[in-house]
Amino acid sequence: MSVEKTAVLGAGSWGTTYAAVVADAGFPVTLWARRSEVAEEITSSHTNERYLGDRVLPELLSATADDIAAVADAEVIILAVPAQTLRENLSRWKPHLRPGVKLVSLMKGIEVDTGKRMSEVIAEVAEVDSTQIAVVSGPNLAREIADRQPTATVVASESIETAEVVAEISANGYFRPYTNTDVVGVEMGGAVKNVIALAVGIADGQKLGDNSKASIITRGLAETSRLAAAMGAQPHTLSGLAGLGDLVATCASPLSRNRTFGRHLGEGMSLDDVIAHTSQTAEGVKSAPAILALGRRYSVDLPITEAVCAVLGGQLRVDELAGLLLSRKRKHEGPPA
Repeated sequence: MSVEKTAVLGAGSWGTTYAAVVADAGFPVTLWARRSEVAEEITSSHTNERYLGDRVLPELLSATADDIAAVADAEVIILAVPAQTLRENLSRWKPHLRPGVKLVSLMKGIEVDTGKRMSEVIAEVAEVDSTQIAVVSGPNLAREIADRQPTATVVASESIETAEVVAEISANGYFRPYTNTDVVGVEMGGAVKNVIALAVGIADGQKLGDNSKASIITRGLAETSRLAAAMGAQPHTLSGLAGLGDLVATCASPLSRNRTFGRHLGEGMSLDDVIAHTSQTAEGVKSAPAILALGRRYSVDLPITEAVCAVLGGQLRVDELAGLLLSRKRKHEGPPA
């Protein structure tokens, strides 16, 4: 397969890491960094110290601070900006997209104002056919992948051909992509797990044990699956890499931004203090209200998301979260008797 130019827009930890994944697969890639000094460091020193420390980046990866130059003539454009900035950024890039370009979302969030998934925002703003859009999700802790530790992921698109192209340019000795056509399931798994990870982090900050955290993770998967199914997802997607796999990694790892954010809240820090303390985006904080609104729109009960929103909004103390979840009316877990 011949892809002559791939661009990754966003030089945070995941954007830089994914650009390295593509380069390690043998494809030249241009990474756009908002700050010129970061672009210069990546190109000349092959490091992005702020996000990835002294990890050495591949020779096939170069960077630029000129976003239009990065976008121009790219056959595949991988979007790795914060979810809530996608609409504004993509509006700027739209006039420079080549016909037939494939647009790939690395973002795991829901647009706050509209409740749209990232692929929906891309289709609307870029005015491209949905078959040109792919999403990447799964257990994707950037620092582990940057260390070239083996992992698997999911590339989803309504077009299996588009998914195969994206999988091909990112398949290497340590990164194995699986293809899927269930875009809704893959995106919802990636978005809702961030909120569940906030809840697990809060429990961890409160010094609750593994039983408590396992209960939140398990019920969180059920919550995610109910909402995704109501929106048209395939149930098996949520038991795979983009559902269970991503949920476990994000809720269990200290590398997870959302779990870490929740842990700080659980330890007693205020929301504003945690935001000031953490330097990277915890998508679950912004997406939680939009996900709760989706639950109400589709008449799906989302008790963990509701509790997290109450904590973030100041209506619920962190030490009340676990008790609130356990005080809910008892239910039958299995299929109807």
